[in-house]
Amino acid sequence: MGSDPYGRAIRDHYLHEREYPLIDRDGADAREHPIERFYFREVTGDAEGNAWAEDHLGPEGPLLDMGAGVGRHALYFQEYVETVAIEVSDHLVETMRDRGVADARRGDMFDLRSSFDRDRFRSAFARGTQATLAGSMAGLRTFLSDLAHVTTPDATAVFDGFDPAHERAPDLLGYRSDPAPGLAYRTYHFEYEGDVGPTLLFRLFGPDRVREATAGTPWRVADVHEGSVRNPHYEVALAKGHGDSEAPTDGERFGSEE
Repeated sequence: MGSDPYGRAIRDHYLHEREYPLIDRDGADAREHPIERFYFREVTGDAEGNAWAEDHLGPEGPLLDMGAGVGRHALYFQEYVETVAIEVSDHLVETMRDRGVADARRGDMFDLRSSFDRDRFRSAFARGTQATLAGSMAGLRTFLSDLAHVTTPDATAVFDGFDPAHERAPDLLGYRSDPAPGLAYRTYHFEYEGDVGPTLLFRLFGPDRVREATAGTPWRVADVHEGSVRNPHYEVALAKGHGDSEAPTDGERFGSEE
């Protein structure tokens, strides 16, 4: 396993062994990564936009949690549906298992075909803007095609990103503008106890660019959950097939009863 200051710092935090901060760095710009706030708060169905995501994911599994971190959402989802949680960090996979995630495994969301059979999942979820690590519009389209391969013909998916058109987007650490509408870049790396991780390149795309990327795939954009006036974050819900967007009713979320 290569250098993984990100996963190692989060695991040390879980084990109460972390003595130094995890740093996000872009040149001279740096900040301390908010580990506790990002990874260890309990997920509930009525907070952090989870109800909106559940409306679009629907009540059926199996569900694939991509870039699952320490399993915050996987622990919630698995109470209701079969859930498979994947992470590229061995440290995070081990932490998920320690925390009680029933099916936590090492896996790359950008290499799904090598890990799962066709039609394996009914829904897919990613929160943490990992989808923007696709790196390009072509990479995003490839990811959506691969996700379509491992999901059923009636599948749904929810993932998130930062909208470059938002007035606060340039405030993001590592932000790089792009003259093309609805596109930008973001780049930074992690540092922990003198260990420097690889540079991450995020291709930021707005909701209209996601719609563009679905062309040639079975997906369509069913809905968009916009961020606040102070936050460029948004979530996008995808569904397979054509026709008008129709989210499940409030009675069709995880854990609902007939």
